[in-house]
Amino acid sequence: MKTSAPIKKRKLGTYPYVSVVFSISIALFVIGLLGELVLHSKKLTRIIKENIEMEVYLNKEVSKSQLTQIRHTLEQADYVSKSSSGVPQVFHISKEQAAQNFIAETGEDFASFLGENPLRDVFTIKISEQFQTEEKMASIKGRLTKLAGVFEVEYVNNLTDSINKNIRNISIVLAGFATILILVVIILINNTIKLALFTQRFLIRSMQLVGATNGFIRRPFLFHSMAHGFISGLIASIALFGLSEYAYSKIDDLILLKDVNQLYLLFGLLLLLGTILGFLSSLRSVNKYLKLSLDELY
Repeated sequence: MKTSAPIKKRKLGTYPYVSVVFSISIALFVIGLLGELVLHSKKLTRIIKENIEMEVYLNKEVSKSQLTQIRHTLEQADYVSKSSSGVPQVFHISKEQAAQNFIAETGEDFASFLGENPLRDVFTIKISEQFQTEEKMASIKGRLTKLAGVFEVEYVNNLTDSINKNIRNISIVLAGFATILILVVIILINNTIKLALFTQRFLIRSMQLVGATNGFIRRPFLFHSMAHGFISGLIASIALFGLSEYAYSKIDDLILLKDVNQLYLLFGLLLLLGTILGFLSSLRSVNKYLKLSLDELY
């Protein structure tokens, strides 16, 4: 006579965690991708804004004293951005150096052909972000043009307004997409844990019938859900890190957008988000089953 195999009793607070962790990991990974896209767009915006330039061309016969005065004026100007070490971003290229650069790039010695060097000394200045509007750029150009020894001031018209407009549009689109995606992920994680706890609704009722308090019943579910949320965040972070490193190695210049500190902060937020969502979703579901009558459990 065959004996039936003993039925393994379920432990309070346990459920099919593999599928739960997998589902939450996928959801958090998608959130992480969006977060990295936002970080890269912010870094790209900062790089673009740091390279808004204005070129100040000098008269051909500018004196050394005028050149020195112009350099001093530019270095003291509040609209000139400073490097991380506090040095004003003012760069001087002499007409001799400009000629050498041109010859090196084209291979043509135009100075010997023309009999003179037609180029001019030029100062290139980087403009601070707070002055990067078309009105302020035009005002700066007007002030520089009046300096003694200045021949002409040039910059790309409408570039700053175009950049600012595009940045605003991209930010609005990313914010809207992020809001929708976060809501979808929250609903997905909530439903995943809810379905997992559905299998333990009768065990919860049994614990109530033997006199277990609500706090005692909730504790293992909350602990396991938080642990699974944390593990899911860790898996999503590792997958995102691997994908990012692969992209940096395959796409030229993408490494310029890499910000290690911001990336680690994003990973920490994924761990925290997974833990919090696991806790809240589990708390909501357990409280629901604690309040249901026996007939409502079927």
